[in-house]
Amino acid sequence: MQYIIDQLADSIRAAAGHKVPLCIRSGGSKDFYGNRIVGQADVLDPTAYAGIVDYEPTELVVTARAGTHLADLEAELNKHGQMLAFEPPHFGAAATLGGSVAVGLSGPRRASAGAARDFVLGVRMLDGRGDDLRFGGQVMKNVAGYDVSRLMTGSMGTLGLLLEVSLKVLPLPAMEITLRMPMKESDAIHRMNLWAGKPLSISATCFYDDELTLRLSGAEPAVRAAHAKLGGEEIDDGADFWKSVREQTHPFFQSGKTLWRLSIKSTALPLPLPGKQLIEWGGALRWWASDAGMDAEALHIMAKAASGHATLFRGQEVDATVFHPLAPGMMRIHRRLKEKFDPMGILNPGRMYPQS
Repeated sequence: MQYIIDQLADSIRAAAGHKVPLCIRSGGSKDFYGNRIVGQADVLDPTAYAGIVDYEPTELVVTARAGTHLADLEAELNKHGQMLAFEPPHFGAAATLGGSVAVGLSGPRRASAGAARDFVLGVRMLDGRGDDLRFGGQVMKNVAGYDVSRLMTGSMGTLGLLLEVSLKVLPLPAMEITLRMPMKESDAIHRMNLWAGKPLSISATCFYDDELTLRLSGAEPAVRAAHAKLGGEEIDDGADFWKSVREQTHPFFQSGKTLWRLSIKSTALPLPLPGKQLIEWGGALRWWASDAGMDAEALHIMAKAASGHATLFRGQEVDATVFHPLAPGMMRIHRRLKEKFDPMGILNPGRMYPQS
């Protein structure tokens, strides 16, 4: 496999020498996400660098190459009764581990288990000079130096090309059930936050169309006790429901409208936005499908007032900026990091923010 790394490194060095932008792209399942890359970019495809490098189930750690299909990795973990606890969305059969870590998205279990970056222990990567670098390790106690491994998570390929990722994995729950109960939005937000402070087995929440859906996960006695306390009707298609939310095949996401993702304080009151919303993560994630022409600046102000930020997730307009604007100080740090890892500015330029 070293010859593949050498080829990728040579491509980066050649592009840097001629200042040719590179679009890092594997399966392409997340092509819709992020800003358009600045300039005419050549595609850098690491898909051929695939496969599990090291997996010891008793240590709850797996190391795999970036081109590994998420479905293949999850299938191997499932054989040993384990999972990627942050439930990364696939958005297509071609989804890869590298792309999943690069976008840093997490699924329904994020509020209870943690975000994608919380499970990244170490990475191997090529920077904008084509240098082969390693950061972190394969144990949670490896905290020496800068935490570049987690910095790479969600960097959208702007700092380097991921080659390998070491991840902490968790055992599959002994039991899971899904409950549903009718409820108004304000009541649902209140109850989700109230329950979050109690020793219940809630692993996912979703409010939509005056219905609150909960997933309970854990040992059977704990799950049954939580069900008795919370009430609600158990539904049979729970697994399919949570997959539809994670993969955005749920009817809410199929409107064809512009989709906004608002990550805000979980206790924030219902947002005064027209139309329907879908709420996850105990109230901390609000999805809103809007008609064209929404004032992005007004939405950013609303999200900031709720101690969060707004992202244009799907339906990008030609001149729209996808991510919430950074404060001047944070933008300076962002650009300095870009300059250190990618001095010629060739890796996914502008994918996160213009001119960076």
